[in-house]
Amino acid sequence: MSKEAIKTRIAELSKDIEAHNYNYYVLDKPTVSDYDFDMMLEELIKLEKEHPEFALLDSPTQRVGGQITKEFKSVKHKYPMLSLSNSYSTEDMEDFDRRVREGLGLSNDLFGGAVDYVCELKFDGLSIGLTYINGQLQQAVTRGDGVQGDDVTTNAKTIRSIPLKLKGHYPNEFEIRGEIFLPRRAFDQINKEREEIGETPLANPRNAASGTMKMQDSKVVAKRKLDCFLYFLLGEQVPHQKHSENLEAAKSWGFKVSEHTKVCHGINEVLKYIEHWDKARHQLPYDIDGIVIKVNDYKQQQHLGFTAKSPRWAIAYKFKAEQVSTQLEKITYQVGRTGAITPVANLKPVLLAGTTVKRASLHNADIIEKLDVREGDFVFVEKGGEIIPKIIGVDLTKRPEHLAKTKYITHCPECNTELIRHEGEALHYCPNENGCPPQVKGKMEHFVSRKAMNIDSLGGETIEQLYEAGLLRNIADIYDLKKEQLLPLERMAEKSAQNLIAGIEKSKEVPFERVLFAIGIRHVGETTAKKIARKVKNIDTLSSLNKEQLAEIDEVGETIADSILDFFSNNDNKIIIERLKQSGLQFEINVEDVQPGSDKLKDLTIVISGVFSKHSRDEYKDMIERNGGKNSGSISKKTSFVLAGDNMGPEKLKKAESLGVKILNEDDFLEMLK
Repeated sequence: MSKEAIKTRIAELSKDIEAHNYNYYVLDKPTVSDYDFDMMLEELIKLEKEHPEFALLDSPTQRVGGQITKEFKSVKHKYPMLSLSNSYSTEDMEDFDRRVREGLGLSNDLFGGAVDYVCELKFDGLSIGLTYINGQLQQAVTRGDGVQGDDVTTNAKTIRSIPLKLKGHYPNEFEIRGEIFLPRRAFDQINKEREEIGETPLANPRNAASGTMKMQDSKVVAKRKLDCFLYFLLGEQVPHQKHSENLEAAKSWGFKVSEHTKVCHGINEVLKYIEHWDKARHQLPYDIDGIVIKVNDYKQQQHLGFTAKSPRWAIAYKFKAEQVSTQLEKITYQVGRTGAITPVANLKPVLLAGTTVKRASLHNADIIEKLDVREGDFVFVEKGGEIIPKIIGVDLTKRPEHLAKTKYITHCPECNTELIRHEGEALHYCPNENGCPPQVKGKMEHFVSRKAMNIDSLGGETIEQLYEAGLLRNIADIYDLKKEQLLPLERMAEKSAQNLIAGIEKSKEVPFERVLFAIGIRHVGETTAKKIARKVKNIDTLSSLNKEQLAEIDEVGETIADSILDFFSNNDNKIIIERLKQSGLQFEINVEDVQPGSDKLKDLTIVISGVFSKHSRDEYKDMIERNGGKNSGSISKKTSFVLAGDNMGPEKLKKAESLGVKILNEDDFLEMLK
C-alpha cells in the first residue's frame, strides 16, 4: 500500500469509527457489530503505529488511552463555574419562582406572568467544562473551586460519549459544560471485579467517577466506561437566545444531551416534573440526586444576574435521602483477604428505608478523621444510592464531653503486625499475608471458590475447622490432606471425608487460566487472568517477565504488573507454586483452549439464564467464547438470543419478550454448534 493510500485509509477509518462511536454511545443505535468495530480499531491502531506521521490529532485511538499524566495542571476557568442554590421543598421552589418573576417585573400572582423554565436531571457525578475550537476538543477542566480546576483532557478523551470532533454548523470557539458519571451497571461490574480480587468495593458511583478522572493512567480510565451528559453552552457565538434551543443545537453537533430535559411553562409544571422524577429516578440506569431548574430565555437570565456565589436564574431541587440518627456503640476493624483494613461502625439497631441497620462501613482512616466520629457518638445514617448504609455526620449536640477522639489502629487486630499504607492509597494494609489468619483463610476461600478451583465440598466453615486443627496453613496444604486426617474431626463422617478428597482430586483438572485466578495475585481478576494465561501460556514464562513485558499484555497496566512482580518476588509464594505443581495442578495452558472452536457464533451477543442439565453455565459460556460469541449478563436490544434453561428469571423472560429477543433451549443451542 502506498503512503498516500495509507494516509487515506487512516482518515477513512478515523471517520467511520467516530461515526460508530456516536451511533453506539450517544444515540444508542449501533450500526456495526462489536467484532467489526474492534477489527476496524485494531487496523487503525496498527496503521498509526507504523505511520505516526499520518495519525490525526482527533484520532479515535485516543479513546483507548495509554498516556500517563504525572501531574494535573491547574487551569483558570474562562467563565467561573458557580454552584447552584439548593432547595428542598415546594415552598422553596415557589419562593424561587416568585423572586424570578419579581426580578423580571412580572405579575406576583402565582398563576399569572408565568416564566418558561428548563428542567434537567441533576446527575450525580463530576462537573466538567469542555472547550472546543474549530470543532475539535481542546481542553477538559474539572470544577475545582469554581475559579480554577484541573486539566483532565487526556482522560476525558477516553469517554466515548464526548466528541473529539464536531459535526454540522457550530461556533468557532465555545465551552460546553456537563457531568461525567459512572452508570450503575459499570459501577457494579467494577465492584464485582474488585471483590473477586479481594479489593474493598468502591463506595458509590459519584466518588468512583471523580476518582477515575484523576487517575494517572488513561488506559485504566478508558476501561472504567465513564459516560457524560452535556447541559450548558457558553461563549460569545452561541447560536440561539434560549437555553433549550442551544441544547438541541449541541445535540446536532454530536453531544449527548439527556432525553429527559423538558421546557416547563410556569412553576406548576416544574413541580409536576419534580414529583414525577422523585419516584421515577430509581428506574434510571444512573444516579441523580435532584432536578436543576433554569430560566430558559438568555435575556431574562442576563437581567436577573448573579449573587456572589450563584446565578439568580437557576436553582437545584435536591431529593431527600431517608436519614436516621442512632448511636455508634463501637468501631471494629475487619481484615480482608488482601490484608486491607476496613473500619466498621457497629450501631444501635435502627430502621432505615424498610430494613434494620446494625452496621455501616467507615471506609478508611481519612473518613473517620473528616467526620471526627467517636465511639458513643450519635450519628446520622442514610442509604447511599438507596442501598448501602453510610454515616454522613455526627450530632454534636448530643456528644458527651468525655468522648475520646478516635485513634486509628496501628497494628493488625488479628496478628498484631504493624500496618502499612501505600502512597496514594486510602486503605491501611496488614503486610503479613502468609501469617495473618483472616488473610490466610480468605486466600483459601478464594482458591476453592466456584470460579477458581471449584472445590465445593471445601467451604468457609470447613476451612475454618481445618485451620484450627492445624491441617491447613496455605493453599498448597489442601493437596496434602488425607482422609485419615479428616475422619477424627467433628461433623466429618466417612462419606463427607471421601467427597472432600474427591473434590480436591477433581480440581487438578481445572485449566491454567482459572488456577492463575485462584492463586490470588492482587488485582488479577477472572478476566485478566484469562487474558494473561492465553498470552504467556505457562506460569514459568509469567514469572520471568519484566515490568515492560507485563504491561504489554492486554488488561495489564502498571499497577497489575507491579502486583505480579511482587507476588513472584516473595519466596513463600514461590514455594507454594512449586508444591502446587508437584500436586499436579495445571500451570500450562492447553493449546486447544486458545483456539476458537469455530466462528458459528461470530458477532452474536448471548445471555444465559436458568438451570441446565447437559452442561454447566460456565461450560456454556466457554462454548460461546470458543465459537466466536460474546457473553452478556443483561438483555438489551443488542442481545442476539437468550440461552434459557429451567427456571429462567421472570424479569429476564419479560424483558426478552418485550424486546422480541429469541429464546433458545439447550438442545437448540447444541444443535446450532454441530
